[in-house]
Amino acid sequence: MQVADESSTAVPVAPPAVDLDTCADEPIRIPGSVQPHGVLLALSEPDLVVRHVSANVADLTGVDVDDAVGAPVADVLGESAAAALRTHVRTFGDLRARNPLSVDLPGPVLADAILHRVALGGRTLLVVEVEVARGPRPFSFPNTYQSVRGALERLNRADGLEQLYDAAAQEVRDLTGFDRVMVYRFDADHNGEVVAEARRGDLNSFLGLHYPASDIPAQARALYETNWIRLIPDVSYTPARLVPAFDATSGEPLDLTHSVLRSVSPVHLEYLGNMGVRASMSISLLRDGRLWGLIACHHYAGPHLVPFGARAAAEFLGSALSLRLVARAQDRELERELAAQAEIARLLPEARDPDRGLAEALAGKDPGLLSVVPAHGLVVVADGQTATAGEADVDVDALRAWVLSRPDPVTVRTAIGRTDPELAAALPDVAGVLAVRLPDDQVVVWLRQEHVRDIYWGGDPQNKAIAHREGADVRLSPRKSFERWREVVRGRCEPWAPEHVRAVEDLRTRLLEVVIVRNRWQVAAAHTVQLSLLPRRLPVVPGWAMQARYVPAAGGRVGGDWYDALELPDGRFAVVVGDVAGHGLGAAAAMGQLRNALRAYLMRCSDVHEALVDLDELARRTMPDEMATVVVAVVCPRTGEVLIGAAGHPRPLQLTPDGGAELVSMPVDRPVGVGSGDPPVTRLHVAPGGGMVLYSDGLVDSRSTALTEGIDRLVRQFDRPDPRVPVDIDEVVADCSDPDSKDDMTLLLLCRDADLPAGTTP
Repeated sequence: MQVADESSTAVPVAPPAVDLDTCADEPIRIPGSVQPHGVLLALSEPDLVVRHVSANVADLTGVDVDDAVGAPVADVLGESAAAALRTHVRTFGDLRARNPLSVDLPGPVLADAILHRVALGGRTLLVVEVEVARGPRPFSFPNTYQSVRGALERLNRADGLEQLYDAAAQEVRDLTGFDRVMVYRFDADHNGEVVAEARRGDLNSFLGLHYPASDIPAQARALYETNWIRLIPDVSYTPARLVPAFDATSGEPLDLTHSVLRSVSPVHLEYLGNMGVRASMSISLLRDGRLWGLIACHHYAGPHLVPFGARAAAEFLGSALSLRLVARAQDRELERELAAQAEIARLLPEARDPDRGLAEALAGKDPGLLSVVPAHGLVVVADGQTATAGEADVDVDALRAWVLSRPDPVTVRTAIGRTDPELAAALPDVAGVLAVRLPDDQVVVWLRQEHVRDIYWGGDPQNKAIAHREGADVRLSPRKSFERWREVVRGRCEPWAPEHVRAVEDLRTRLLEVVIVRNRWQVAAAHTVQLSLLPRRLPVVPGWAMQARYVPAAGGRVGGDWYDALELPDGRFAVVVGDVAGHGLGAAAAMGQLRNALRAYLMRCSDVHEALVDLDELARRTMPDEMATVVVAVVCPRTGEVLIGAAGHPRPLQLTPDGGAELVSMPVDRPVGVGSGDPPVTRLHVAPGGGMVLYSDGLVDSRSTALTEGIDRLVRQFDRPDPRVPVDIDEVVADCSDPDSKDDMTLLLLCRDADLPAGTTP
């Protein structure tokens, strides 16, 4: 036994002399020859003249090959056989469904004629393959139907897939007499595993061995899907060539896809010979028209010719087994899918609960979404919160960024170390992920760890071929080693079952509905919170006028904007515009806390600097995940003096009595929550007829407008040639709005009465 290096899935391989995959390009559908246990004739219709014939025709009929080509079929097979053929092809349309036709050849010899039609050179030829009849004759109810009825009953009694495999292998061996019959099952990469066998007592078991996909090239798999049974009664046969090799008119060779005598690849014959096999037969197992597996029959004692009747019965068993395998596999998948759907139905009411966070509901400890899809860990990022379950100590930010970068809403990976090395570096103990992308950058990800397993191959899967150079030619031959070979597979997780992936796709559809419902509730709740925190009415200050507008983002999304205006104990008044990062109920709640705290600080001390310091300290200590910008102005209504401070917020505009507008020149501190601890405060004066404009960045910064351009646009809105013409702030908001903006907008306009003399008390 050889053992692969446990640190890698790769094994040492001697460098090949040529690209060994070129053996997959062999013309196996048009080999130009047949196996010699029968004779092939291709006849034109309706005259039934021989256009092609195998070179061994004389062995069965005594007619030389050169005399057979161009002769009526009666001159080759005899009048009795020709008459039977004429009647048969005139009576039946689907000839393959009526095989075989019993014919009498001169001798007399009873033979089986297997018929099908093939297109060649713009015409259709009737292909007749003749084998000497063997086995029970004639075909009848007792020796055909009854011979497989018992086998079908045993297949039906099988409780599980394993019993079904075992029953099929034994029944095919009983029907055909091969020394060994194996049931192969292919994986997603077309590697085969022996899942059942029935064998001669003195033979070693192949059960559980794997064989690489290269043993059956893609074109051979396609042929298995078309022609469900193939017999090689003698691996060491000498092919009988077709005469002529090419159609005289078109120059095309005869397509032997549906031929029962088709000669097989020399590479495959050598492969069988290297295994010690003297005769072989295979039966295709299909699922939805694709090759799911094979029943492989091997004989070691010598050549083994299975009569057509037994082959037909075995093929029928293969078809019946295919149907039962599909049904059993679908039953298993359906059970798991229904179980997953039941868990989804249990979780959805919790996910819809507006009083519970979505992330927490999905990653609950009971065990949440881990009950939908088995995994080692789960990560959910939703509603601005992160929740985990199981073993999920990972870099959530890196994982989330990777999921959001995927083109598909559901992404499946089983070996991220090979497919996504950067992600693997961020998830050191994870081998596979099943990821779901939801709106608003929300994600759900199942995590699976490495599943180390041993695979036992029937020979080294890497050493699939050996190239021999003979002068200028290269001959490709198959691998010769079939010793039990152990490979340690690392870096992969347990595969995600298709039924679980389908359940997750359905879960995503349902979660989209949940997200919509929750968003509607959150928008309504946030809007209610926000409106409740905005001033119901602005203070009435003699000699001053205030107007304010708040506009949610496009689509009704509520953000963290707020404005405020309040009279202070010392006779001054304050105006405020702030903006909490984010959207939804969380942003509205944070905005409410900061707004009320700032009100309290201003009412206590009326000092802009101290109020901003206290607000920053509050955010740092009690709201570490939140950040906000704010501008605060405390105004003396009698003198027009203004003390103003900004933390990360756009600078306000100052309006002049002559109708001008300009950006206030002032320093701006870092945002609340990350402030410097010493926010600068600027003093300015608003003359009679002048004013101030406070606003949020949603009004000046958008997808289509850069910040500096947006501010210039806002300045132009308030820069009036005639100061007597009032500014309509609704028009300003409309002109500055971006329909595609994801941010809300706030505007507060403060104007001093132009008729009030400076320094007087109203």
